[in-house]
Amino acid sequence: MIDREHELPLVRQAVLVGLSRGAIYYEPRPLPEADLQLMRRMDELHLEHPFAGSRMLRDLLNREGHDVGRRHVATLMRRMGIEAIYRKKNTSRAHPGHRVYPYLLRKLAVDRPNQVWASDITYIPMARGFVYLVAIIDWFTRKVLSWRLSNTLTTDFCVEALEEALQKYAQPEIFNTDQGSQFTDIEFTSALKERGIRISMDGKGRWRDNVFVERLWKSVKYEEVYLHAYDTVSAARSGLARYFQFYNTRRPHTALDRRTPDEVYFDSLPLAQAA
Repeated sequence: MIDREHELPLVRQAVLVGLSRGAIYYEPRPLPEADLQLMRRMDELHLEHPFAGSRMLRDLLNREGHDVGRRHVATLMRRMGIEAIYRKKNTSRAHPGHRVYPYLLRKLAVDRPNQVWASDITYIPMARGFVYLVAIIDWFTRKVLSWRLSNTLTTDFCVEALEEALQKYAQPEIFNTDQGSQFTDIEFTSALKERGIRISMDGKGRWRDNVFVERLWKSVKYEEVYLHAYDTVSAARSGLARYFQFYNTRRPHTALDRRTPDEVYFDSLPLAQAA
């Protein structure tokens, strides 16, 4: 965006693209090691107590010996992209101008693959930083259809995961997400609407509306992420690729009668085709 080799002065370039003069000289600094350790522990506590807000997380951390205040906890929660989950009035929107779609899965019998797909984003801690993970799963079989890592909470890596899943598998009838700005973005919703896929979104603060993805995150983190302090993004990508291969092809699921997601997905495809 800013070309430091261009003959046009940097200040003039900043004005033309709508940036402040200070922004073009700013160099991001890595987070302190203490903050990274706090965020790792907060991620674990959020999985255990998803209803805990900044005050409760502060108190839990204080009891463990971490000297941290509520405002700092709230800042780290925003950076991680997590918030307390509880039933609340739908008085806000994910992003001004972004449409929020109704939840379509209530009382819907999901009985075949590619009937409903779902997606969500979670925080992945590393040894010296963190990344965000988006995954797309088949609701009926729990199969992970695609996934992507990113160091920013933007829409592009979500669209990439969606396009990969659509290229590899038959498209779903319904696609369900939360109301995050990445999923309400027109680039993401247009990719679904252009294919005639119905869009469903969780009710505000209702984590159970996307419960199977939430369960996936718990499995991923306790069975893979927390066991390996990834040094680099490439190490995280390799580790997660290995885990998702195991998850789809070898890990038995009690809810699937001890079968794997791949077994149920491919064995049930005739049902989907008949429907």
